[in-house]
Amino acid sequence: MRGKGKTGFTLIELLVVIAIIAILAAIIFPVYGRVKDSANRNSDMTNMNAIRTAIQLYKVDQGAYPPQLLGYVTLYQSGANMGDVVPANQLVTALYPKRINSLQILKPAYLTGSDAVNTATTTAVWPSVSDANNGKTDPATCNTTPSAQCTLQEFGPEDGLVSTEVQNGITYTGANYSTPLNYYSISGYETAMVKSPQGNRRELRYAPFWTGYGLGQGSTSDEVRQLGYSEPPETTVVTWDSYCREYDGTGAPVAGEKREIVLFLGGIAKPYDSTIVYNSAWQTLP
Repeated sequence: MRGKGKTGFTLIELLVVIAIIAILAAIIFPVYGRVKDSANRNSDMTNMNAIRTAIQLYKVDQGAYPPQLLGYVTLYQSGANMGDVVPANQLVTALYPKRINSLQILKPAYLTGSDAVNTATTTAVWPSVSDANNGKTDPATCNTTPSAQCTLQEFGPEDGLVSTEVQNGITYTGANYSTPLNYYSISGYETAMVKSPQGNRRELRYAPFWTGYGLGQGSTSDEVRQLGYSEPPETTVVTWDSYCREYDGTGAPVAGEKREIVLFLGGIAKPYDSTIVYNSAWQTLP
């Protein structure tokens, strides 16, 4: 009991107030997290639809879809900065800044850390094409015995950038060619870091050609849903966003959760079950 003329709170009153604050926090924080997550995902879907519009405009002008969304890492060729990486915001590429006016359109909301900057290293690291531990199959094998393994996207190790090389007008991926070309890290719809039961890996998310048949030259057995062909069907996957993906304790995506966002050539970006995209990659169907 308080003494006459004295003010203040008793211990019980303080504990009650603290309990009420804790209850309110337990209610508000999850709601805030869901609202923020929804806002981030909606922002990504809006940006992915802007990418679709940009590549369609490029095709109208050039007669084909762009080989990259942002472009390969470029070095200064002269001057005091010769040999250094040109910052991504100083590039003039197929889409940026004419058809995509902000690099933030190419940057998923959950892309953070070193990947979120507009520069990149030029370390030559090639993605694996025959790593059995990660379900990869060599393109030469895919030529004769196509399987589910041949549908997986190219990927590189955790500390490297997925690279490609152009020889005689043909873009090759996932092989030990002499002059690798790296992507800018900020372009999160071209490459992305993901978890897997075998460890982290960087995946390729945008490519004119995916399959190993002819290494981009095409064949009668090739999958037609690829942007490199003159009139790919509307079901062709342009890119996908897995930065919202949830994983279990083994590093595999949680089944039944529509945390992935897939962009198709003929329609808007929409949520997908992460396990479907994890297993199908660019062969995901609408």
